[in-house]
Amino acid sequence: MGLTTMVSTSSSSSTAPSTRANILVLLGLGLAGILLLTRKLKRAVREDFGAFVQKLQLLPPPQPAPPKARHPLTDLTFAVSDVFDIEGFVTGCGHPDWASTHGVASKTAVVVSTLVDGGATCVGKTVVDELAYSINGENRHYGTPTNPVAPDRVPGGSSSGAAVAVAAKLVDFSLGVDTDGGVRAPAAFCGIIGFRPSYGALSNMGMLTISPSLDTVGLFASDPDVLRRVGHVLLQLPFGVQRKPRQIIIADDCFELFKIPFDKLAQALITSTVKLFGRQALKHEILEEFLCSNVPSLKKILTNKSDSKVKTSSLGMLAHIMQALHRYEFSDIHEEWLKMEKPVLDPLISAHLNDAGEISDTEIEKYRSVRNEMRAAINTLLKDDGILVIPTTFAHPPKLNAKELLSEDYMLRSFSLLSLASLSGCCQVTIPLGSHDKCPTSVSFIARQGGDRFLLDTLLSMYTSLQEQADVLATSNQSGRAGYPEISAEVAKEKFMLTIASLTIRETNHSKIGNGKRQLVIIQKPLNLMTEMQRTTATELQLILNLRGTWVILEAIVFVEHCGFFTSSWAYKGSCCEAFTKPRMIVRKLSTLTKRYLKTVDGFISFLIGQNVKAYLRRGTAREMLGYYKEAIEDFRYALVLEPTNKRAAASAERLRKFSR
Repeated sequence: MGLTTMVSTSSSSSTAPSTRANILVLLGLGLAGILLLTRKLKRAVREDFGAFVQKLQLLPPPQPAPPKARHPLTDLTFAVSDVFDIEGFVTGCGHPDWASTHGVASKTAVVVSTLVDGGATCVGKTVVDELAYSINGENRHYGTPTNPVAPDRVPGGSSSGAAVAVAAKLVDFSLGVDTDGGVRAPAAFCGIIGFRPSYGALSNMGMLTISPSLDTVGLFASDPDVLRRVGHVLLQLPFGVQRKPRQIIIADDCFELFKIPFDKLAQALITSTVKLFGRQALKHEILEEFLCSNVPSLKKILTNKSDSKVKTSSLGMLAHIMQALHRYEFSDIHEEWLKMEKPVLDPLISAHLNDAGEISDTEIEKYRSVRNEMRAAINTLLKDDGILVIPTTFAHPPKLNAKELLSEDYMLRSFSLLSLASLSGCCQVTIPLGSHDKCPTSVSFIARQGGDRFLLDTLLSMYTSLQEQADVLATSNQSGRAGYPEISAEVAKEKFMLTIASLTIRETNHSKIGNGKRQLVIIQKPLNLMTEMQRTTATELQLILNLRGTWVILEAIVFVEHCGFFTSSWAYKGSCCEAFTKPRMIVRKLSTLTKRYLKTVDGFISFLIGQNVKAYLRRGTAREMLGYYKEAIEDFRYALVLEPTNKRAAASAERLRKFSR
């Protein structure tokens, strides 16, 4: 009995470890299975980047019999944001409460049907922000689509999934809704092309109404030719000879909002414009002043707010007006549903909708007057052959869950740029242009309302050149400032710290700018406190600045900014801004006036002050900034004749040789 017990005990004790081992094996297998399943799920998510909420197929009709041409969009696939109706499916609008309280669509949206009839295949519906209201691209209900080019950053909204689907090459193009940037912002953040057509150019039937005075159907694509084909089908435009712009107008002050260094983008823009259309096509504009002068209702609103402690710019006020119209109209249209269903909304969206009740009908009428005048003003500026160039957004896409997404400052800055096309009704296209800090960068082209075909033609004609120039700049050995050569060791040592004001030049008769007078203030040391090198430079600057040429002044300021040896401020009355203290702003501002004085200044003996290397380097720099690349190359090459080992001259000549190919 004892033996049996012992055996039994022994048997029991010997099997216990075995049982535990089996349990551990099973647990291990279970955990391994869970890990494998998790990896599979993650892989599945990565495959579509979380872009889709519904996969489906809308097939095009059969091809017509020969000799008729094939459908124009044959073999192209596309997706649509979940704000477009597709027969037999619920339009969810980025919120489960909306989806659960609305039935299936009885008809397919007009633009979707047009694309399918044109030969394209629709493969699904994509994620949008809650109620298509935000420009961030985050959605806590359906998940935030992963930005393919910057996975740790937001994809932009409201049409986030549609942008991601194109950026990830899941489809050839996609549809979104652009109210206050819902296509342009995600296109910029995801590094693809985004197109907001002219207001009223496309039918909104079958698309959720968000803000009727601002809404447009928008398009995403990664290929400008695909965008042009799709745009022609939707806009019902005949294909013909491409039109070329006569003016490429860079909005200098808009780029001052840009947190990303603009020099490389400017170089790519200037080089491409000069190469394709000639130097005469390049223009500059201070949009702040233009709007104040040409939009009376806006100026009146700004004047009434002048007593406020916080000064508001024209662009900042446009952002406020656009947001106010958006909130007011959205709340007005969907008020009944919001009160009845009481959906749980993102706190920021809830706050904005609550603010809508504080906007009076009188204010809305004033804002609508601004919108109407904006349309006329921008159309006057651009005419039939002008393109306005602005940044699409003011900075990189924010990181996921970043606090700045909730800040009013971020919203104001973002909407300041996006409001121009939304309020004017003009068409706008976002163009990717390289990257900075591993994030995509972009610029936008704007054409007058109704100039959609012209805008698409301009995009197609400039896109390849812009990308080539961006690639050249990306591989350049220059350190981040394409328009400015590196400072020589000799100049860097001196630093020219000129701090006491001693020279003021006023030109009242022969140097008029607009309707006002020019005043240039140079801050420098008295001559008796300068080194010999500083005295020579100061004397040279006095000679230069006494000339009647803005190109000479431009050259001097470029030189000054390199050396860091004085502060300049450019102020003049009339139609232009006052008291600028940023040298880069001054450089671009002065470059708008150079052509008028070029012949007066070019070759003037005071400009060179002898046959020396530094003089040719400085003049070459000024010419490069103005887009006179052949002349700049001549200066840099002559500097090499005088000093064959000069690295700055060699690098500048090589860089410009690549640009001017």
